[in-house]
Amino acid sequence: MTTGEFINIYPTELKFPFELRKQSTCSMQLSNKTDQYIAFKVKTTNPKKYCVRPNAGVVLPGSSCNVTVTMQAQKEAPPDMQCKDKFLIQSAIAPTGTTNKDVTPEIFNREDGKVIDEFKLRVVYVPANPPSPVPEGSEEGGSPRTSLTEDDSKSISLPEAVSRSLEESKAKSSPSEAWSLISRLTDEKASALQQNQKLRQELELVRKEINKSNAGGVSMLFVVLIGLIGLLVGYLIKKT
Repeated sequence: MTTGEFINIYPTELKFPFELRKQSTCSMQLSNKTDQYIAFKVKTTNPKKYCVRPNAGVVLPGSSCNVTVTMQAQKEAPPDMQCKDKFLIQSAIAPTGTTNKDVTPEIFNREDGKVIDEFKLRVVYVPANPPSPVPEGSEEGGSPRTSLTEDDSKSISLPEAVSRSLEESKAKSSPSEAWSLISRLTDEKASALQQNQKLRQELELVRKEINKSNAGGVSMLFVVLIGLIGLLVGYLIKKT
């Protein structure tokens, strides 16, 4: 609040929410702190840019008057959102019974020791849409995007994780190494299937021999087949 000899003015600066191609409004209050009629007049360094209502009038003893200032829509923003416009509020004692229509420029002439109070107010631009608060995650040092990625990773199933790991391994290895690995695995798989088929055939022969043999003895062919099966199993175990 600015305090003068006749009136108090609030606020001490005019703050306009700035937005391109839109009008903006600001208001101030003039309070008469005397027991006399006080005339006031509002002037600006840029009259084409602002509309002041009322731009002149009378404040009765002990009362207040609201003044509305409208800034016309602007096509471009000033550098660094700094405004050099200023307003001047003049006030002087007026004869008792003076009305708003009776306020003339002569009331504010400095003559015969007449006291004229003057106040200068600067214009300040404020963003029409202030930035949103900083997320809590950023204040603690971690970005919200990182937290989201960690939460998503928890929901990935084991097969998906294995697939990703294989894909990453393939991406890191060269094409020749990948094809060599695939070829070796294919050969090992074919060999294992062949050995498995051979083992099944040997077991089938053993089963038939058992059926032919007598209940009290064991034929020489059965003993030989058992030995062959043992050697084959030992070979497979050593191979793996």
